[in-house]
Amino acid sequence: MNFFASPEALVALVVLVAGGSILLSPRARTAEAFFAGADAQGNAPGLLTLVFSQVTTWIFARSLLTAAILGYYYGVAGALAYTAYYMSFLTGMVIISRLRKRGARSLQDWLRQDYGRVGVLCYNAVIALRLMSEVFANLIVVGLVFTAAYGGSEQAGQVAMIVLALIALTYSALGGLRASLRTDVAQMALFLVVFLIAFAVMVSSSDFSFAKVLTASGISGGYNGWVLFAVALLQITSYPAHDPVMMDRGFLADEATTKRAFLHAFWLSALSIFGFALFGVQASVVGAELVNGQLLGTWQEMFGPFVYFLIVASLLISAMSTLDSALSSAARLAIDEMKLGARSVVNGRIAMAVFMLGGVLFLLAETKDLFAAVAVSGTASMFLAPVLVLGLGFNQRMPLWSYLVSFAAAVTGAVGYFYQSSDLVISIFGNGHKYERLLFICLAVLFIGFAAGLIGIALRRRVAEA
Repeated sequence: MNFFASPEALVALVVLVAGGSILLSPRARTAEAFFAGADAQGNAPGLLTLVFSQVTTWIFARSLLTAAILGYYYGVAGALAYTAYYMSFLTGMVIISRLRKRGARSLQDWLRQDYGRVGVLCYNAVIALRLMSEVFANLIVVGLVFTAAYGGSEQAGQVAMIVLALIALTYSALGGLRASLRTDVAQMALFLVVFLIAFAVMVSSSDFSFAKVLTASGISGGYNGWVLFAVALLQITSYPAHDPVMMDRGFLADEATTKRAFLHAFWLSALSIFGFALFGVQASVVGAELVNGQLLGTWQEMFGPFVYFLIVASLLISAMSTLDSALSSAARLAIDEMKLGARSVVNGRIAMAVFMLGGVLFLLAETKDLFAAVAVSGTASMFLAPVLVLGLGFNQRMPLWSYLVSFAAAVTGAVGYFYQSSDLVISIFGNGHKYERLLFICLAVLFIGFAAGLIGIALRRRVAEA
């Protein structure tokens, strides 16, 4: 039997990456190293470290598999739809630049100045949900990989999820953000090598044609892919602001280095995610049918043991990288921003454990819709769109009540999409495809949020002039 076709190959890969990550993780002895990523001399991370850390965090396992699935169903439109989310690096760069010019050290700093504790509490609730969903979604991918590897054994998948969660928690807790930054560089380098080899093998095969792939409409047609593309364009204004990993990396180095890091992270991550989506598009082009309802089994038959192993290795490496970044941001959120404990390494580790447990508990929901996590958290984050555009873009602060109306609309929209097949949601947003309902929900959230903001600003101006 080919070694790369055996489950033992995946186990060996996890052991290798886990062992290397633990060896690379410096033991944090100061709070500054644990929460701010400073090295032993107190220096901020350099350009390469920031770029690789940003990219490996954003091309995580959930995103890779989701992009490929969208490519399979909706062709190049689906691939572009998910790639569009990576324009968040550009909007995120603008947000962070405006915040730093105002002297803020985080988005919470700025929100606290304008909207007080209530405004920060709303924001922290959304990003806490985002972090737990990242843990949950990446563990789901790990479970799917090992379930497929062990012949459909769900027990094998469940064990793999728990083991990988414990491994990621172990080396993350050793060094906090400093450890995450160091392991991100190594994991990203390994990911690029593995991914590029797999991609090269695919494009050099006799049945691959760029012309066919780049014009493919997937097995379901490209329409819903373009609908998702529109959703992504609506969400990218607020989407980066609710990603604490991106926001955290925006304040670690000087402004010039940070700007360059975001620009390089944009093109590198966009190319990587689009390239990975083409694995799914190619599956649709050759007319492959889903094996056991999953794209993983389809790839196994299409590409053979070695290339399939490389594809799955990309997923597992990115999953581990994302987990440690999410945990380091969770520690900073709980301790630095929410002030739930003294700023110590021990309390940071406790926060990591709590967030990991929360992510694991999400698994009880038994959902395998990977895009749902993106859609729900992305919709919830849209309450920030009017806040950011009016506040940072036009220097017009919304009243607190407008902020809360926008928040309530976005959270309601997120819940609405989660229950998008319910009679109530269908009666309001129509009986079309779920992605059409998502688009209408996003438009409604933005309309309510901007209307509340503009009305609030106008009323306050009128009172001031009276």
